[in-house]
Amino acid sequence: MNAESTLTPATELAQRNPVHFPNESAEYRKARNALLAEEIELRRHIERVAAQRRKLPAGGEVTKNYTFQGEHGPVTLAELFGDKDTLVVYSYMFGPQRERPCPMCTSIMASWDHKVPDIEQRVALAMIARSPVDRLVAAKKERGWTKLKVYADVDGQFTRDYVSPEDADVPGYSVFTRRDGKIRHFWSSEMYALTTDPGQDPRGAPDLDPLWTLLDTTPEGRGTDWYPELEYSK
Repeated sequence: MNAESTLTPATELAQRNPVHFPNESAEYRKARNALLAEEIELRRHIERVAAQRRKLPAGGEVTKNYTFQGEHGPVTLAELFGDKDTLVVYSYMFGPQRERPCPMCTSIMASWDHKVPDIEQRVALAMIARSPVDRLVAAKKERGWTKLKVYADVDGQFTRDYVSPEDADVPGYSVFTRRDGKIRHFWSSEMYALTTDPGQDPRGAPDLDPLWTLLDTTPEGRGTDWYPELEYSK
């Protein structure tokens, strides 16, 4: 008997929900409990997907000696691991052709900056882009980020192998492991334009940016034509 078959049905758990708010109608409570059952199922599905991801077979071995330019000099992919066995790499949209970094990537990174000390209790984390490192550092300082570590993929080898074969200015999220002296690719986000549902922008699941998760709890939702910006008029 697997763990899934021993779970109490979501509808039953929802019916046990003791929560009520002032002046709510019976219609509201019925609809809310039905939604709660779906939320419970969503939580369970997220865990099933995460468990399936953790059981992936060994990915391809990394045989190239990728080198990046860091804030304090050159560093290899192996060195990005530090003392950890897992490395998370976010490739953000700030190529040489851009005057400013991508607002959407900036939104994600802003939400991570103060979480770096927590993240690094478990895994190593690196932000990589194609612009020269002085531009990356200047943009980082402009945003007031103090925790995220930025690196320039100067020759673009890593970007072409793990983000875009055409070296396009697109985002990427990849996870690497180091086991028994070998570095392997573990997982990368592959939810791009070809996997998008009608009426939606390309997005992964779950979203890396908590901005969207928060907006999903509101009646306005994400909207269809709003995106974060680097600055807002006062």
